[in-house]
Amino acid sequence: MTENGDGARPGNRSPATVASDARAPKGPSLDRKMCKEFNNALKLQQAARNAAGDSPYQPRAPSLHNKWKGKKMPEESVRSRKLRSSQESLSDPVGSSTDSLKELGSPTSESSVALPGVFRKRGTSLSDCEGSPTAEPPSDCPELRLRSSRVRLSPVQSRSAPLPALRHNFMSAALKATNRIDKDCSDYGARRSNERLLLHRNLSESDAGSDSLSVTSMRSTSSVLSPIKPQEVRNRSFLEGGGLGSGALLGVEELQRYFPDRRLGVYVVTWNMQGEKGLPSNLDDLLLPTDSEFAQDFYIIGVQEGCPDRREWETRLQESLGPHYVMLYGASHGVLYLSAFIRRDLIWFCSEVEHATVTTRIISQIKTKGAVAMAFTFFGTSFLFITSHFTSGDAKVYERILDYNKIVEALALPKGLPDTNPYRSTSSDVTTRFDQVFWFGDFNFRLGHERASVDTIIKSTSGDHMEALMEHDQLSKEMKDGSIFKGFREAGIHFLPTYKFDIGSDVYDTSAKQRTPSYTDRILFRTRYADDIHVLKYASCSSIKTSDHRPVIGIYHVKLKAGRDTIPLGAGQFDRSLYLEGIKRRISRELKMREAMKNQSSVCAIS
Repeated sequence: MTENGDGARPGNRSPATVASDARAPKGPSLDRKMCKEFNNALKLQQAARNAAGDSPYQPRAPSLHNKWKGKKMPEESVRSRKLRSSQESLSDPVGSSTDSLKELGSPTSESSVALPGVFRKRGTSLSDCEGSPTAEPPSDCPELRLRSSRVRLSPVQSRSAPLPALRHNFMSAALKATNRIDKDCSDYGARRSNERLLLHRNLSESDAGSDSLSVTSMRSTSSVLSPIKPQEVRNRSFLEGGGLGSGALLGVEELQRYFPDRRLGVYVVTWNMQGEKGLPSNLDDLLLPTDSEFAQDFYIIGVQEGCPDRREWETRLQESLGPHYVMLYGASHGVLYLSAFIRRDLIWFCSEVEHATVTTRIISQIKTKGAVAMAFTFFGTSFLFITSHFTSGDAKVYERILDYNKIVEALALPKGLPDTNPYRSTSSDVTTRFDQVFWFGDFNFRLGHERASVDTIIKSTSGDHMEALMEHDQLSKEMKDGSIFKGFREAGIHFLPTYKFDIGSDVYDTSAKQRTPSYTDRILFRTRYADDIHVLKYASCSSIKTSDHRPVIGIYHVKLKAGRDTIPLGAGQFDRSLYLEGIKRRISRELKMREAMKNQSSVCAIS
């Protein structure tokens, strides 16, 4: 045989050279027959690849020349091959991704493409090529046989350093595998701590209906639910409050978790509605004033001469307070209404609610004057809320004192609730049997002065200084003398008299009676322990003008104490039907507002 163009004999030519020559024939010496055979060979090779399901982008073994069948290919020629994919690394000491080059000698991994003979053995001249017989593909297999491309992962390197220890948190018991981290992620624990801190901050800032106390408690590290041990589940009773030790539902730990500074926010409202059927279109100014930074935990609303439909009134309250609050209890005595709303997540710490009523009229069937009271325990602090309507008339001070005495003696509370401090209680005064007492309503005490003089004082007063008016207040005088509301206090009054207005205006009575403006609507409070009640706000709501009285609101912070296992809990009871109806109305109202805004924007765009 003659030497080829590069000085090597045909028998000693490397497979890389053979394949390169076969894939790209060069020179003008090749005739049309040779080019046709070359194209046919490529077509057969491509057809075999498609039949085997091989992707042209996966690494595969090169086609072998007949010389290397059954033999081991030299390493030099192997490394001279060009790879079809970056996944196949011949210099990798561990092994290639397909491991095809190491198994070429094995019969299971051997594969070749049957090409025409002219490409298997080429001479340097056309006569040599024409003299060589053309080989045909074997009859027992397809025209082409390809090596299957098999992905092989690199072995896992062993680590000399030990894995970091698991963090002892509430997730480690169930997520041990997840908590196993590599050295290159050693800051995983720090990032998780930052994420938990961010979660606590988001929780505290997302609840727009919480007060400062609850916001502070939600920022604590205990605000996320923690695991409960089986023994604790066995010992804890949700109906009786649990034991006195650690884990009690009303105990110190739970109180510290929700109220770290032991302060509860209480919002009190009193309003004489004058029996009007038409309610204000919006109660947000009454319950959610814009000058208050936070909403409160309790909302206690007392109404005198209430609207004919009490259920409609309570539904409107629920609609205004929204889904953050539920009505714990509602009671009535004729046209006297008393409603208690509480934050939804605090309802589990309330006891059963008890109520009682007293009429001060000579004819007991007429229930326009009297009182309705509500009592319950929150954690270990007992509360009593009373709303009342005393006898009217400028000169009937003595009759109003009699109304007060009858109410404190006749209210039969508590009934089943335990007295948290029986040593300070008396049988003749219901207000001495509770830790925190709020008494509010239309007491009908007037300013003992002529109408013209009172009008002059009102016009001459600047800002919120009402001392000149309070000098003539009947209630203040009687409280100083100790004849009424013994032990009660009242915040300083810095608002105009709340009675009597012409309906729908800010003008005091212009009727023939010319009633003197007075502070008839008041909120008083009493506590067993000094400084347990702190006044945050005491004001009137001047934007509601559907009655001849202006509503009066008071916001207070009340000190709490832990409870005992003798307190019968209410087990989360609330008025569910009222809650659903109020939420439905709130959604409908918001949809109407959005539709109105959409229509308004459309009109502006057209104009």
